[in-house]
Amino acid sequence: MADDEATMTRVEAAAARAPAAVGDPDFAAGVDDVFANGDEDGGSGSGRDSLLHPDCFGPDQVMPRKSSLVKDTSRRNQRKKTVSFSSMPGERTVVNAPDCLYYMQIGSELIKVRANGRQYHRLFALDADLKEVRWHPTLKKPHKARIPIEQMKEVRLGKNTDVLRNKEIDGCYQDACVFSIIFGDNFESLDLVANSADEANIWVTGLTCLITGKLKKAHNPDGILSERPQLRDKWLQEVFESADVDRTGVLDEFEVVRLMKKLNNSLATIKIQQKLKELSIASNDDKRKHLTSSEFISLFKEISTRPEIYFLLVRYASASDYMTTDELLLFLEAEQGMSGVTTDKCLEIINKYEPSAEGRQLGQLGIDGFTRYLLSEECDVFDPLHLEVCQDMTYPLSHYFIASSHNTYLLKDQLKGPSSIEGYVRALKKGCRYIKLDCWDGPNDEPIIYHGHTLTSKISFKATIESINEYAFVASEFPIIMNIENHCSLKQQQLMTNIMNEVLGSKLCTERVDPHLQYLPSPESLKYKILVKCKKLPDNLENEEGGYVTEEDEMAESEQHRKTNKREGSLKKYKLAKELSDMVQHCQSVRFHDFQTTLQGKCYELISLSESTALRLANACPEEFVNCNKRFLSRVYPNGMRVDSSNFNPQDLWNCGCQLVALNYQTCGLMMDLNDGRFMQNGSSGYVLKPAVMREEIAYFSANTRDIIPGVSPQILHVKIISGQQLPKPRASGAKGNTVDPYVTVEIFGIPADCVEARTKTVQHSANPIFDENFEFQINLPELALVRFAVLDDDYIGDEFIGQYTIPFECMLPGYRHIRLRSNTGETIPNCTLFVHMAITNKKGGGKTTRRASLLRRKKSQGDYPTMKLLGIKVIDETFKAVTQSLRDATDLSDKVQLALISLKEICGLAPISNIKQTMRSLLTRIQNSSENIIMSIVLKDNYPTIVVPGTLPDILKKALLSFETFVEECRNLIGKADSVCDKLLSARSSAMELHEEMQNLAAQQGMKGKKLNKAVENFAWNVRVLKGQADLMRQAKVKCLEDMKQVQDTASFMGIMQKTDIVPSSGSIASSSSPLSDSPSNGHPLRAAGAVPAHQTHEDDDDAGAARYDSDQS
Repeated sequence: MADDEATMTRVEAAAARAPAAVGDPDFAAGVDDVFANGDEDGGSGSGRDSLLHPDCFGPDQVMPRKSSLVKDTSRRNQRKKTVSFSSMPGERTVVNAPDCLYYMQIGSELIKVRANGRQYHRLFALDADLKEVRWHPTLKKPHKARIPIEQMKEVRLGKNTDVLRNKEIDGCYQDACVFSIIFGDNFESLDLVANSADEANIWVTGLTCLITGKLKKAHNPDGILSERPQLRDKWLQEVFESADVDRTGVLDEFEVVRLMKKLNNSLATIKIQQKLKELSIASNDDKRKHLTSSEFISLFKEISTRPEIYFLLVRYASASDYMTTDELLLFLEAEQGMSGVTTDKCLEIINKYEPSAEGRQLGQLGIDGFTRYLLSEECDVFDPLHLEVCQDMTYPLSHYFIASSHNTYLLKDQLKGPSSIEGYVRALKKGCRYIKLDCWDGPNDEPIIYHGHTLTSKISFKATIESINEYAFVASEFPIIMNIENHCSLKQQQLMTNIMNEVLGSKLCTERVDPHLQYLPSPESLKYKILVKCKKLPDNLENEEGGYVTEEDEMAESEQHRKTNKREGSLKKYKLAKELSDMVQHCQSVRFHDFQTTLQGKCYELISLSESTALRLANACPEEFVNCNKRFLSRVYPNGMRVDSSNFNPQDLWNCGCQLVALNYQTCGLMMDLNDGRFMQNGSSGYVLKPAVMREEIAYFSANTRDIIPGVSPQILHVKIISGQQLPKPRASGAKGNTVDPYVTVEIFGIPADCVEARTKTVQHSANPIFDENFEFQINLPELALVRFAVLDDDYIGDEFIGQYTIPFECMLPGYRHIRLRSNTGETIPNCTLFVHMAITNKKGGGKTTRRASLLRRKKSQGDYPTMKLLGIKVIDETFKAVTQSLRDATDLSDKVQLALISLKEICGLAPISNIKQTMRSLLTRIQNSSENIIMSIVLKDNYPTIVVPGTLPDILKKALLSFETFVEECRNLIGKADSVCDKLLSARSSAMELHEEMQNLAAQQGMKGKKLNKAVENFAWNVRVLKGQADLMRQAKVKCLEDMKQVQDTASFMGIMQKTDIVPSSGSIASSSSPLSDSPSNGHPLRAAGAVPAHQTHEDDDDAGAARYDSDQS
């Protein structure tokens, strides 16, 4: 084929420039045998390997220490060749599986890591017959320094063997550059480090294709190379011919650009034109402007094939260039965390995204269709569940964060910026539910809105109300709070009231609130209602015209004015019209004095605080602030000194439970990005339910905590930044040219314990950079956390902003996702994306190798269990002490399941973020491939899965089966005991809550008061929260175990080895099963509740794991 010939030409040319073949003895004699730190043979004429082999050291010689065998970055940078997916001169192009194999045949200098931690530079290559991998130089005889393809079991990318998890090796190299070849009946490992992530992926891709081809085409060693890129070529040939309307056999530059953009809209026009120019230069024909069909096909594949996506496809595609429906189904369930995927769903995806008619007819998804699918909204990182209202909206208003704006009418600064009705339209369209109207007397007896005592322009109050009426419920059906900051005369107040009644009509909520209510109504009960927030006159006022109330101006609420008024002994007052006062029911403005005073007020009283006052309270008394916000609404607004309309960090106040954190919506930047991210969830309704620990009446939570939250399971977020696409040059950049030097930052915003930032390396001169970097973040309170991805242009003067995306942690989907970057104004940048991989696991599976190993070995200490705190009140303390053993049981049950899963993943050689389906697929495939005559099945024994394998297996597979047996046993144990443990925990909580009513009397009898009493109350709240939280975690663990057992069955069914009836293994079988337990589940089949876990959550609680513990090395 023309494309294969072109590829061969490029690779042969590169081979001519590359070093001599691996088998060349002259070449072998000329290569220094070195450690990775560059230590060369320093002896006097002794053999090169005498420095490396322990037996070659004389009595006076000392072997190098393992600690000295570290990476020498100066040597690593002196690469002889590069790997690229462009056609720039001097670079080698790889666009498909045959290219990978040709590249491997030329050879690569890799670092070989031995089990003892030593590292050696070796030249590795695939032989011409595609039958074995060889390396030089070596102490071994040539026939031993090779691994036949037929002996290879699998290839693992990343640090997924014991050798690579060694603490002296773990920190030296990036995961993306490391891979292992597992071979032989004993599953030995050859652990290697490549120069780059691209090079590692090429070797993994090529070897995977060979291993897969060996299994399917044992008698056809050329099967992989001759399999087909015909389907893709045939499609491109067809579209070329349809574009060649003149039947000349060539397309000019304009036609090429237009056709390529039609086939792949994400391609940049300038990139296509640059490639065409490079072709002209390469052919020494500056006037050449036409391409033949073969040239067009080759060029399209070169610039359209994204290597990171192609490598991903090959991992699942047995044919190396396309996925079948079964392979796509496996990808969706194992990688994307989807459950219940059917063949019909896979066919629907193929029919929607596969561009070739033949591919759609055959049910095959090629690289172009796969790329389109991954770029589609179906693979967006944002959970589509949150595109609609999905939270319980029946809680009181005070239990929600509410999207709030400050000085909504302004479009720019606070001193002389324009006021406009457009400010209200924009805010309401974004889902804002709290808007502000600064009302002043206007000409012709018509109230106006503007920022008083400034040069800002003025707008009509009536026109504003009409606009609010039109757009109030366009974005959300839930209630709006309309803050009337009143500076008008009595007459114009009455006119304002008439306008609101006339325009808003029944939307106004003026029903009287029962003063005995403990909590405000819910958003659900106030749908399509507008609540007026203002001062209110006393109910017993006799004057029908109105009365005097304290000043409403925010300046009067500030700390400085409050101190001035206190010195003067009085507060400024104004007269409030009774008609306006009567409109105020659910949101009555009151001044804040202290939390004790506020807690004695009515639930409909709303306090307003400047950011300085709020932050001072957040630092001084965070627990009281959170408790106050459980019943009462609090509003926080920017300091008056922010005349430029800048914003403060809203996260600091959300951490305290403040519902109405008002920001200047007209000012773009980080703070508005956080606000937009927070309210993306729950259908962008403007209401987000607070975490349970911030809503429960008796629960301990401090906004400044740096400890684990009682009853909340910390999560580990695993983020891999893979690549960026079509990153634009920053608009304000002063640098010349159109190139960018991008890097990515990942920031976590939440409680102080969660706040952290990490960044990738800078990729020079690339609008489509490859990063391939991994990060891990511990999230202690997931419901409050926001994750922000930002891309910047690295510059000496100052890094310029390119794009960002902020998303709530709870809304992130696992798997391979594209993030659509947004500009500094919040608008989506066309075709500008980040390609990432996400995984979420719980804390027990996290950490480095030493941490995982210690979890498996050590016994728990007292500090590893949830603790009950003493109050000093005997009867209450005894109630909490009685449940200590149940708390330990709950922790032990969960930990044993997690540690069993860790062990299973490690022995299967999987990465920490692997889910149960990936684990089972690896285990079962390994057993199937251990022998040609193996017959394996999974049966249900006592309703739990059992692996039955007749005959004998290698010891390492027996160990893996035993690990699986242990995991099933621990799941069964947890499922059987979970309900009993939960009942004990909740019963103890109920008993404690009954004593809570008498706590004050009991404390008085003990002589408690002041700080000692407050500490007892705090400890009681802590204990109650721990009991409820642990009960919730126990229930979640049970559902997770049920789901895991279902996933085991689903994987077996997919692989065709699931048997429906119980089978007792014969005496000659190896069976992994769980023996019957006396405490088996009383609710029958353990999988009934498996559907309780939503698809997007099924692999968020997977445990981290390591990799196989049984790998060894050949040197």
